[in-house]
Amino acid sequence: MTRSKIKPTQPSAAVGSNAQPNFSAGVQSPLTVGISSTALFDLSKSNDIYERDGLDAYRRYQIAEEDSILSPGEGFHLVEKLLNINKLFDEPKVEILLLSRNSADTGLRVFNSIREHGLEITRAAFCSGESPYRYVNAFNCDLFLSTHADDVRQALTQNVAAATLMGRSRPEAPLEPDGKLRLAFDGDSVLFSDEAERVYQDQGLAAFSASEKSQADQALGGGPFKSFLAALHKLQNEIPGDVNPIRTALVTARGAPAHERVIRTLRQWDIRLDESLFLSGMNKTEFLRAFEADIFFDDHATHCSRAADHITTGHVPHGVANQLSD
Repeated sequence: MTRSKIKPTQPSAAVGSNAQPNFSAGVQSPLTVGISSTALFDLSKSNDIYERDGLDAYRRYQIAEEDSILSPGEGFHLVEKLLNINKLFDEPKVEILLLSRNSADTGLRVFNSIREHGLEITRAAFCSGESPYRYVNAFNCDLFLSTHADDVRQALTQNVAAATLMGRSRPEAPLEPDGKLRLAFDGDSVLFSDEAERVYQDQGLAAFSASEKSQADQALGGGPFKSFLAALHKLQNEIPGDVNPIRTALVTARGAPAHERVIRTLRQWDIRLDESLFLSGMNKTEFLRAFEADIFFDDHATHCSRAADHITTGHVPHGVANQLSD
């Protein structure tokens, strides 16, 4: 199907007062995603050389192989689909940034691979072994993806949505030019604060259900991915519904009666999710496969591990569940 490009529109209605999207009033900022080189491409062989033989051997190898094109990593096809959205517009609505622990010297292979794969990525930070997380706010990142868990934790402290990528590096079917971008999110400690999760961890399921039922009219606090979801929602609103290439889903272990507080919270935030799955403790993996998620964000490492063999998964090391596991 041939699509005409969409002219820029006015910003949609503001999200709830707690939201902090990167879109400034009157300024059409792009949705900005920072990704590490190890998340974008498969650098496992290079990393093995670094671990076995050290930095000098790694540098020599990368320079010798700089014309060898790298294979896709865990986040590659997500980046493809994100950049594909720009084809609908006269100006870019999505920007991808490379944030790398490589030096510019050893990172030349990465940029050569970006060019050969046809990815529209022009901005990068090469940090020569140090974490690039400190640049996420300077670049106005809405999301940071990496395979380095420590970098992800540091980005979260900068109030930027961030996740450690794990799982599939290739989609089960070839990427279609008009294929939808499907993103799935856990609720508590990801989209929402961990206030309800703390009740569950401290007092059990019955107390959690009773607490959520009694506070059904009180909006939950925002979690680390609230602003990213708000930015996605804004981008969706700029695209006519009949051609919208973005689809979002809440996939939560919550069930009735704990569902109502979630629905009312999203309503107060003025943020729409296309699908909401209240699973009441069921395994999420088959539902994520049925949704055909390109990526799933969850704070529980167990949920991520179960799903990672089937879809790309982003572990969000935030909230009480991760404090308990530390």
